Amino acid sequence: MMTAGEVHRRIIELYEARRMDEGLALIDPEVIDHRGGTDGDHHGLAAWKDKWERAFSGGTGFHDASVTVEQNISTDDLSANVYLSRGTHTASGRRYEVRSIDMIRVRDGRIVEHWAVMDTTAMRRQLGLDQ
Repeated sequence: MMTAGEVHRRIIELYEARRMDEGLALIDPEVIDHRGGTDGDHHGLAAWKDKWERAFSGGTGFHDASVTVEQNISTDDLSANVYLSRGTHTASGRRYEVRSIDMIRVRDGRIVEHWAVMDTTAMRRQLGLDQ
């Protein structure tokens, strides 16, 4: 059985490779994705799949999004990453590069909870959306 840190690394690899079916196998069917903001929490595997499908199709308004893990801290069931997140705003063609943090909780080799925070203020400034 993979540790939380191993699951975290693997889910990122599969996301970056756009290998959704393999990635979804690491997600518990009852996962809670604590997204915050106006969207609130997302519940269940279908919501996670929808999130990935929108990201892969450019439905989020961004394309070529990627992350580089700069730091990971993990225990048996928790793993937290500090990332450098990058991407291109589809409508303007402008690029962003900001810090993000996320954390997962793993049970029986699957993600059961996820939390994510991105510096959206810096991202909006870089994209010229707050001028």
